[in-house]
Amino acid sequence: MKQIPALLLLGFALTFCNLGNKLKPSSNSNVPGETSSTSSDGGAVERPSPTSAQTEALAGGQEVKWDQQGMSWTVPPKWKESSNESKMLVWRSPGSWDAASMIVSISSMDESFPTDASIKAFYDGAKTRSKNGEVDELKWLEVDGLKGVQFREANPEKPDGIRRLQWMGYRKYAGQVQLVNLILSSSGKGFPQHQDAMYGVLYSMKMVH
Repeated sequence: MKQIPALLLLGFALTFCNLGNKLKPSSNSNVPGETSSTSSDGGAVERPSPTSAQTEALAGGQEVKWDQQGMSWTVPPKWKESSNESKMLVWRSPGSWDAASMIVSISSMDESFPTDASIKAFYDGAKTRSKNGEVDELKWLEVDGLKGVQFREANPEKPDGIRRLQWMGYRKYAGQVQLVNLILSSSGKGFPQHQDAMYGVLYSMKMVH
């Protein structure tokens, strides 16, 4: 648990960097586990279609319900809850430094907050990181009917460095405009063994919006 605040802060720092950059969005080719369509803004929006490996990674799994936020996921059977607060939920797999983690955070915004501009800025910031070799997968991904930005960080230089699979989207819930930020992570060395489960967890997300 001592690692969680540091991981979260680092994740937010990497997420919010370069938000001011305005780059032209580019279309991304399909990858296994997703299907695509076109959104109203002309960008390609993919939808989950889990592969057999991603489905198998959650076989015998358990349902995680975050009742305070009207959200749920399916996680592998041996994962355990580490923290459950009103604006943050953390689950982890067994293991030490190479364990997988799911960190979900909620940020409440003013009713007039420009969500469309903000989510586009998140995409553009990740696109800049992709050009710099820091991100190796980037797309618009609709999960449970909610469009968001999904990206995966490239393998870190050091095997014990953190690598993240992240999804962000805005929703209206309980009279609030909220940013939903889902981070699935592991060490660079441990990421390949957890990757199918991470995508499976992401694709299983259900939420009220």
